[in-house]
Amino acid sequence: MTGAVGAIALNTFREAIRDRVLYLLLFFALALITASRVVSMLTVGSEEKIIKDLGLAAIELFGVLTAVLIGVGLVFKEIEKRTVHVLLSRPVRRWHFLVGKYLGLSLVLAVNCLLMTAGLYLVLLAHGDPDPWLLPAIGLLFLEQLVMTAVALLFSSFSSPILSSVFTLSVYAVGHLSWSFRLLRERVPQQAGKLLCDALYYGLPNLERFNIKGEAVHHFPVAASELGLAACYGAGWAVLLMAIACGVFARRDFA
Repeated sequence: MTGAVGAIALNTFREAIRDRVLYLLLFFALALITASRVVSMLTVGSEEKIIKDLGLAAIELFGVLTAVLIGVGLVFKEIEKRTVHVLLSRPVRRWHFLVGKYLGLSLVLAVNCLLMTAGLYLVLLAHGDPDPWLLPAIGLLFLEQLVMTAVALLFSSFSSPILSSVFTLSVYAVGHLSWSFRLLRERVPQQAGKLLCDALYYGLPNLERFNIKGEAVHHFPVAASELGLAACYGAGWAVLLMAIACGVFARRDFA
């Protein structure tokens, strides 16, 4: 089992790093991080804080886009090229295939995140402020990307890449607005409306749990327990989403 999953993960990593979309996104991310110093000189406020804000935003945005745009095509490409039939005709279970794809893309995201982090710290070093406070925030952003990868694979297990992209980006947008469902619940008089707000709040990942960019930039303390809970929350959602994805994929007909 471990050998099959590892082989699929390694093959997925090799395929993904040859994807032009990855290099295009990485180029724009590093370009934005580099340009943040110029932008900081043209705006009012602390230059260091503006660089950090833009740098963290670039890591989040381009990391999630990489997870979505590459993730939604991982399964579809194998089905379209009919290589999935060859793989599954061997002693490889369907969940081995999907978990291997997930781990391979996660490795790509890790390398991507490290490169963007290095780019941000090079800019900060040139500015004389290599701030270690940003590292926990970047770690949580990476966890968010892992959750979004699981979401992308879940949708790609039963739908087309275009629909999967729309669904996954919708989950990302709603996940950052989940706090609003708690406020809306108090204003909705109908019980059905309250139940819908509860379903959206508890049934989708609250991605704001991974957002401590403001605290990192302004050096507001974040308790280690809060970071640990966020890490467990992200790991729990990733495992749950992958379990659902494997269940759906196991029942899919490739005929």
